[in-house]
Amino acid sequence: MTAVLPISTSFHSSSQREKNVAETNHDLELLDSYSKAVINVVERVSPAVVKIDVTHHQRRRFSRGRDMPGRPNQVTGSGSGVLFTPDGFLVTNSHVIHNAASIIAVLADGRELPADLIGDDPFTDLAILRINAQGLPSATLGDSGSIRIGQLVIALGNPYGFQATVTAGVVSALGRSLRVGGGRLIDNVIQTDAALNPGNSGGPLVNSQGEVIGINTAMIPWAQGICFSIPINTVKTIAARLMKDGRIVRAYMGIGGQVVEIPRPALHAHGLPGRRGVMVASIEHSSPGARGGLREGDVVVRFGDSRVESIDDLHRLLTSEIIGQTTPVTVLRMEKSLQINVIPVELAP
Repeated sequence: MTAVLPISTSFHSSSQREKNVAETNHDLELLDSYSKAVINVVERVSPAVVKIDVTHHQRRRFSRGRDMPGRPNQVTGSGSGVLFTPDGFLVTNSHVIHNAASIIAVLADGRELPADLIGDDPFTDLAILRINAQGLPSATLGDSGSIRIGQLVIALGNPYGFQATVTAGVVSALGRSLRVGGGRLIDNVIQTDAALNPGNSGGPLVNSQGEVIGINTAMIPWAQGICFSIPINTVKTIAARLMKDGRIVRAYMGIGGQVVEIPRPALHAHGLPGRRGVMVASIEHSSPGARGGLREGDVVVRFGDSRVESIDDLHRLLTSEIIGQTTPVTVLRMEKSLQINVIPVELAP
């Protein structure tokens, strides 16, 4: 009897092995590309990342809460920042430097230089500092309007004083609202799972092209992978005004907003360019918005003569020039377009 060799089985096994090897090589290539992307970003941006050491003066107190005579206690803390001009301007979080008695910037090359406060805006948790030096490495500011959920992001900073720490992750969500110290609500923040810890505050969130797309501001300590960054387009607007005037005088309507898509039929019916508006998610009692007649659920599409498609649009339009001025606000309510007159007031510091 003639034996039959399992030729087809051997051929199948060989093909499967080749397929497995090809898949393994493909996976290794993907991992290698990911590693190279992160490494390139770190090499490009990390020279512009600084550690910020701050000192606060705090009065000594008796056990009953009374101030003790003599010299106050010195309380120290630290955070992160990123240089965005070669002549020493850098951005960080307001909560890192607010009411600090002294601020020292520790550069990537080890130099420790005093930093002057140019301007501080607790409303967006941003501050601009300047150090007296020239020819400094500076980061490129990107466009947070082009961010997509799921894209790769890298966070750089100095958590717990460990300088030049790098973490990576993805954009988890966009358009979040975050309540910060003092009860203020920051709208339109970026949510990411790139790990942040105390000390990362003020450091950059960077895309795979090495562009800063956000400034890291907070994490939820009892959760894992829920961290937040301020969009760089907001940073650009606030930084320009702080560098020009040293402070932000902001008009106030008393609403909390959320960016929403407007149905296409409504866009055509009301002749609106663009696709988005800002929905009134919350409104404070007796605020200018409430007095004017705004309601929760209204979608703001125009402020004055300007089209509104984002929280940043509203921030740019709520300037000191319109404080006390009757301003028409166009909203969509139950598929109808309404014009509501609002008189903004100055936002209390």
